[in-house]
Amino acid sequence: MVKEKRSIWDKLFGSYEKPMSNEVGFQFTGGFAPSFSSFGKDPYASDIVRSAIHSISSNAAKLKPKHIRRIDGKIVHVNGSIERLLTTKPNQFMSAYDLLYKAVSQLYLRNNSFIFIHTNPFGEVEGFYPVDFASLELLEANGDLYVRFQFPNGKKLTAPYGQFIHLRRFFAKSDMFGESNDESLLPTLELIHTTDEGIANAVKSSAFLRGLIKYTSMLKDEDLKKNRDRFVADYMDVTNNGGIAALDSKAEYQELKNDPKMVDSKQMELIKQKVYEYFNINTSIVTSNYNEDQWNAFYESVLEPLAIQFSQECTAKLFTDREQGHGNEIIFEANRLQYASNTTKISMVRDLMPLGILSKNEAREIFNLSAIEGGDEFIQTLNVVNAKLADKYQLEDDTSKGGENNDNENKT
Repeated sequence: MVKEKRSIWDKLFGSYEKPMSNEVGFQFTGGFAPSFSSFGKDPYASDIVRSAIHSISSNAAKLKPKHIRRIDGKIVHVNGSIERLLTTKPNQFMSAYDLLYKAVSQLYLRNNSFIFIHTNPFGEVEGFYPVDFASLELLEANGDLYVRFQFPNGKKLTAPYGQFIHLRRFFAKSDMFGESNDESLLPTLELIHTTDEGIANAVKSSAFLRGLIKYTSMLKDEDLKKNRDRFVADYMDVTNNGGIAALDSKAEYQELKNDPKMVDSKQMELIKQKVYEYFNINTSIVTSNYNEDQWNAFYESVLEPLAIQFSQECTAKLFTDREQGHGNEIIFEANRLQYASNTTKISMVRDLMPLGILSKNEAREIFNLSAIEGGDEFIQTLNVVNAKLADKYQLEDDTSKGGENNDNENKT
């Protein structure tokens, strides 16, 4: 008997595809049944939108997930299986960079992004999969909340909402989902599309002769049409490289001036900037022509909120209340100093190393240098004293001075 081959989909989601017999549509107290559908038009087809989202996603994908445990005010790094999945290969198809890139791209396209947490029968996390859906709805069964996805290929997935890392943007009106881009972004994209078409049509129309042929003698209607068609075929075809028409004394050609109206460069830049502002970035970030201050503003306004959102959602979905109570947490870090100027880097290392804040290897990493043996040691100047010992040093100093004074008095 030949064993039936199972697809990757069946292996991962087969146990979730069967509908639950007691499922009902989930509703909030106001009677609102939450559901979400992707809008009809694809903004990702716009090169401006694509470049904006790529700039955000490619930089957000550099965030470094880390599993930590806070114990008695100290932070302990836990190098476990969850961190290895998030930092190396979250599933058999993607790298960690790909997972974050796709999740952030879907977040900015739909204002909702879902990552499926795949677990084995023992509840251990075995992988993370971004969910590319066409529509979804929330369901309730046995007092638990479920989410059902409808995919472009017709397949469905119903699973507990707690098994998904859910990121949201423009989270205002709906109780569960970020708002759609339909009303806010698509009108601007329509304007850009119309402008691009206008430029294309203007270029096409300016490449041909356009005018009237006036004949000095009376001609029948069929002769007028025949002469016009011959003129068009001979002189208004793209093969007429010279762009010159020849007529005898029986006809006179009057050119019609073609003056197509196009949006000027300043107006185009304003329209493009409107899209960039929607995604909270600017041209300098998209073109990678930013300075240190521009990068810091981009980090604080775009990347840092994403890092916080990822951290809080991963912590809530990957650890139980008991595990969180013992200090387990997922954080997403970024090396902001990579984009600082050399002057800033030198100043920071010079000021922080004497305080024992940076190790040798941490200082070398700031300058993109490799680690060295023994570089994890911290260096601290003797001019800096522990605050708890400051009073002791002061008292000892006063005592020594007092002793000297007494000796002098005894000598006199």
